[in-house]
Amino acid sequence: MKIHEYQAKQIIAQYGATVPQGHMAQSVEEAVKIAKNLGGPVQVVKAQIHAGGRGKGGGVKVSKGLDAVKESATAILGMQLVTHQTGPGGQKVKTLLIEEGMDIKKEFYFSILVDRASKKIVMIASREGGMEIEEVAEKTPEKILKEWINPVTGLRPFQVSRLAYALGFDQYGKAAVKGAKKLFTSLYQTFIQEDCDLLEINPLIVTKEGRVLALDCKMSFDSNALYRHPMTVELRDLDEEDPAEVEASQHDLNFIKLEGEIGCMVNGAGFAMATMDLIHDYGGTPANFLDVGGTADEERVENAFRIITKDEKVKCILINIFGGIVRCDMIASGVVKAFKSVALKIPVVVRLEGTNAKKAHEIINQSGLEGKLVMVDGFGPAAQKAVELAKAQG
Repeated sequence: MKIHEYQAKQIIAQYGATVPQGHMAQSVEEAVKIAKNLGGPVQVVKAQIHAGGRGKGGGVKVSKGLDAVKESATAILGMQLVTHQTGPGGQKVKTLLIEEGMDIKKEFYFSILVDRASKKIVMIASREGGMEIEEVAEKTPEKILKEWINPVTGLRPFQVSRLAYALGFDQYGKAAVKGAKKLFTSLYQTFIQEDCDLLEINPLIVTKEGRVLALDCKMSFDSNALYRHPMTVELRDLDEEDPAEVEASQHDLNFIKLEGEIGCMVNGAGFAMATMDLIHDYGGTPANFLDVGGTADEERVENAFRIITKDEKVKCILINIFGGIVRCDMIASGVVKAFKSVALKIPVVVRLEGTNAKKAHEIINQSGLEGKLVMVDGFGPAAQKAVELAKAQG
């Protein structure tokens, strides 16, 4: 689950992180009023959408004076903001963050995430703030610093000191070093206490006066831990999320919409990713990632089917199930029921192996849907057939 920048800054401030003064606005008039109350010669008008790259897309404007704030707010509010993370359709801007302008001396990159390889939390930092960290990692990997944190001992004082000095905060005075160490510690506490899976500050800045602040903040949370944070759940902006993904979450389905033409229904996350890879190998593109889970029942399968078929780009559906805990005959019954209720007009390739697979084949063969539900034996042949049928649809 993701939240907006202004919400993320409110959370990290509760743990002691220093952020610029600012408030959320949903109208031009409100934006001007906030800017007037903030005072100062410069304010920044920032679009609030769940995507990075807002500045490059025209969604962040430095504004000198109230007339400039009004002009910036008018231009940004309601625009269809397109960034490298929104896709070509962009995202409509409904909310703004109006902040005090900062006298920036230097920008840095900082983030905290879970390193699954080491089974530790890792802090990642770079002097190349404001840039895409992927670009920095590709072109100048030596500029990226990492500090792994033992989950038993937690973050140690020497680690924040080492990171602060390695980033060169001592060049900006003792106050800057102290501020950086305080900020790193508070962000780590936020990450742990709020059950985050990502906390990114880009840029983290030091001002000419030596103040260290989080100028931007991106946060996402471990969905499995949200039951511990009911107030965080209330921050969820459903308008910013794909409707199909929202619906899928309501049915306990792991679903991510993609841009391809072959819908996928698979049980098991790793199996689903392997299915998507195989579709690519045969020249197709998956329309989604969908894991119905190891304990799927007929109702969940039917809901999954409905969600996939709402995507008009889908030209064929590949159902790839290996029955261990889940029974293949139950999946087959759910597929037949869903196919008839949705009145689908595109082909569906079905590969069912494992528990009660023979019975599942009988259910499909006796469904009266010959030519519409295509049974295929084998992982590779099923993916290949789905690609062939999708291309045949034109």
